[in-house]
Order: sequence, then structure tokens, then C-alpha cells
Amino acid sequence: MSKFKKNPAQVLRTAGEKPVAVLNHNRPAFHRVTPKLFEALVEELADRDLAAIVCQRLALKDTAVEVDIEQI
Repeated sequence: MSKFKKNPAQVLRTAGEKPVAVLNHNRPAFHRVTPKLFEALVEELADRDLAAIVCQRLALKDTAVEVDIEQI
């Protein structure tokens, strides 16, 4: 934390595109990630949520009712 407090811009420049973990007494105080990495993480979490929904719906596939879209 003290190194980050002294010159946060330098720490971030040195890290470049890599994530930064700022520690306080050897415990994570916060993490810094680039917007690009943050977006990728959010998309991955959304994909996992969708995959769980797909698995749930596939488990119920045998109870599905067939419909003719032309009759709706």
C-alpha cells in the first residue's frame, strides 16, 4: 500500500495491461484491472449464467410440449 500511495501513476504504468493487487499488511486491499479485462470478466460470468440456464432447461426437455408456430 505504501508503494502505491507514494506514486500510484507509476505503479499503474509499470503494470501496463496486467492486473494490480494493492496489499495492506499482506492482505488484498483492492485490485485494479483494465476496462478491457473487466469487460471480459463480466462476459465470462454472463456466459456461465447462461450455461447454467441451458443445463436446467435441457434437464426439463422431456416435459416440453411441442407446438406448431403456424397455428399461433
